[in-house]
Amino acid sequence: MKDKFIKFMQGRYGVDQFSKFTMGVALVSIILAIFVKPGSAVGSLLDTLGLAAIIYTYFRIFSRNIQKRYAENAKYLSMTSKLRLRFNKEKNLMKQRKTHHIYSCPSCGQKIRIPKGKGKIEIECPKCHTKFIKRS
Repeated sequence: MKDKFIKFMQGRYGVDQFSKFTMGVALVSIILAIFVKPGSAVGSLLDTLGLAAIIYTYFRIFSRNIQKRYAENAKYLSMTSKLRLRFNKEKNLMKQRKTHHIYSCPSCGQKIRIPKGKGKIEIECPKCHTKFIKRS
């Protein structure tokens, strides 16, 4: 069965970041439609949006026009690059907070990373050379 699926997918575009996003939109809209009053216009609109997003996602996944799907994904990635960069930066900072304190310089605002467990220390900003005392 696995070989048949692999053979079927040969020459087709497959899953990319934009496909994952559209499938997420479909899932969120269908879940929201569950909580809306049954039979209302908003509920049916959300259901229709979810179904359309699922159909479009599968159309993209099974498409043989690889260049066009690649261009769509590249456009999506370029439009969301700033948001993804900020999210990854915050994710990295949260990971570092387990082992380090992150302080901001009082004069220039530069973020400074200090290892935890060093006690009360004097910190010198690498950017403006302002000295201040913090507990690590």
